[in-house]
Amino acid sequence: MRVLYQFPLSHYCEKARWLLDHKELDYVAHNLIPGFHRAFTFLKSGQYLLPMLKDDKHWIADSTQIALYLDTTYPEHALLRRDEQLREQALEIDKLADELGVHVRRWSLAHALSVGDHPLEIMMGEQGYLRQFEKISKPILKSLVSTNYKLSPEKVAQSKLRMTELITDLNQRLIDNQGRYMVGDRLGLADIAVCSILAPLLVIKGTPWELENDDIEQFNGELKQYYDYLSDLPLGQYVQRIYATERNARVDWRGL
Repeated sequence: MRVLYQFPLSHYCEKARWLLDHKELDYVAHNLIPGFHRAFTFLKSGQYLLPMLKDDKHWIADSTQIALYLDTTYPEHALLRRDEQLREQALEIDKLADELGVHVRRWSLAHALSVGDHPLEIMMGEQGYLRQFEKISKPILKSLVSTNYKLSPEKVAQSKLRMTELITDLNQRLIDNQGRYMVGDRLGLADIAVCSILAPLLVIKGTPWELENDDIEQFNGELKQYYDYLSDLPLGQYVQRIYATERNARVDWRGL
């Protein structure tokens, strides 16, 4: 059985889940404890990043590398086109989405943690050591998140500026491709990357960022303003449409 090692809240792990779902491949999503995951991932793949896929004897880390591996090993439902120009366009957009993800994560986490512990609740999971020793683990986890993702006010402000620049770029690329998909005329790696990365800003239903009772008004001021800004763009409307029509999740994002 394939195993995807993940953090449930990570939009990079959402991207990897979607890649596997698009390929219609069976797998299990297995959660690792933030911070403590590093020893395991380094032992298996020589690096510290998640998501990481175990497929038989193969260990593949990083969502883009997982996409390339899946297309090579399981060519049906291709993520990248054979046409070299379309392939390069998709990989370029995937790279932009990868950078965008760093800034979306920093900015959205900082604001979400300023109004509550919802991100920490998801990171801790519904069971396991973090949940058993919640009074101790939650403040430690919050400190780790703040340090590892550099949630200082200065960094968060810089991330908002860069996030907006990248969103403007991607929005124009979508318009240039007639607004249906990022590249070509069907879903592929570029679409999955962009939609996964932007899902936290749009609190997409069926994802870790969905709001209870669909209450967007519970956002604080800046989060709500950015949600409205993105929702008004063709890019934001595209993300919501693609999730509604083409995100056929086969595995619960909460993992095991």
